[in-house]
Parts: sequence; structure tokens; C-alpha cells
Amino acid sequence: MRPHFTGTSGITDGVPALAAFCARVLDARWRARRPFARVTVPGAVLSFFSTRSMESMVPGSTAGAASGSFTVEFQVTDVDARHERLAAQGVEILEPPTTEPWGRRSVWLRDPDGNIVNLYQEV
Repeated sequence: MRPHFTGTSGITDGVPALAAFCARVLDARWRARRPFARVTVPGAVLSFFSTRSMESMVPGSTAGAASGSFTVEFQVTDVDARHERLAAQGVEILEPPTTEPWGRRSVWLRDPDGNIVNLYQEV
């Protein structure tokens, strides 16, 4: 079988907060089993491990790691409606909906760990 992408894992000191944020942004549910949580969306799973747990599984693995150091993207149906709903809920909006020259309309958010989330639709 050829490799295929199934998801990504974030390492955080705020597992419940980050999982709840992603579930809210993606209209999904999150499930937790200490020290781990996951949010499932069509085609992928977002997993979250606590920093301490990651270190216990793979000692030294978080050396030099920093929060706010990745961007995650999700294709959505209606960027503008999602922007309005999330802004009303107090989500930090970095850039309101903007249509880029390459054919995407995006809204950029910041998650509780400082990472950047891009919600986009093709136009």
C-alpha cells in the first residue's frame, strides 16, 4: 500500500482547550482519553497529546518545539458565514475573508496555542 495522509498530531499543554477549539471551528466532536484527544473530520483526524505524555513516550522529542509554529488548513463551503459565526463567538480573527489571486477565499484564525488556522473555499 502506498502511504496516504490520515491526520496530524499537535503537542500541547492544553489538550482539552485545543481539541474543543478545533471541534468548534470545524463543527465536529472531540473525544478524549488521557493524555490524548482527537477531532475527526472527513478524510483526517486531528490528534492532540500533552507535552508531558509525548516526552514520556519519546524522551527528548519536544526539545526546541514551540507553540504557534504551524498552520493547518481546512476547505469549507462558506468562508463568510463561518467567519461571522466564529467572530461572534470571540475567536481571534487574524485576517477577515479575503479572495486571493490564486482562487481561494480564506479567513485566518489563531488557535489557543497560537497556531494559525486557514479556513478556505475555492472560488
